[in-house]
This record gives sequence, structure tokens and C-alpha cells, in this order.
Amino acid sequence: MTKAEGGRLTTHVLDTATGKPAEGLVVSLFRIDGDARTLLKTVATNSDGRCDAPLLAGDEFRAGEYELIFAAGDYLRGLGTELPKPAFLDIVPIRFGMAEPTHYHVPLLISPFGYSTYRGS
Repeated sequence: MTKAEGGRLTTHVLDTATGKPAEGLVVSLFRIDGDARTLLKTVATNSDGRCDAPLLAGDEFRAGEYELIFAAGDYLRGLGTELPKPAFLDIVPIRFGMAEPTHYHVPLLISPFGYSTYRGS
């Protein structure tokens, strides 16, 4: 992995079932290196469904493969949503690569029975 100056990684989670930001959803960030998976940090989203700071920025940012793990089931159960057992969606993993020192934004749109993501801005 090479160091990439000026890059940053952010995320944003919207609850499409309620039409609101997903506040309090736990997100874990892992760096992937071959078969190795290293936890870099775990945070919870704020009232706007965002993290209070970039997940990676400055000296922390490195080009490479990463994985965001969203604890969607815990978030939905915390709202009082009745989920089947096992839940259709519980843990939502998104694996992606960052190749250059720029802003990578990985949003998640979530509901009890579906999700989508894209490279945002």
C-alpha cells in the first residue's frame, strides 16, 4: 500500500424506510491486505447519519482495499423494528478500493429488506 496525501474517506447512512438519517448506526472500518483484515476504527453515526470526522484522512489515508461493516440489524432493532429471525439484513459489508488521493464517499441507503451504495461525492 502506498501513502496518498490529501485523500479522505467518509460515509453517510440514510434510512429509506423512515426517510431519515440513520442516527446511532455502528460502522466499522477494516483495511484488507490479501487474506488479512485489520480493524482500523469503529464509530457510530450522528443525528445527520454521518460520522463526526472522516473515517480516514491525512496521514491515515492509504490507497488500497477496505471494507465498511454497517450494523444495520442492531440499528433497526434499536428503532423497534421487528425483524425476522434470522434477519434478512443484519450486517451489511461493503468492500471497495481507493486508488488515488481524493475524497471517497461511500454512502449507504438502508431498510429492513434492502440496501444500496454508490461512490458519492
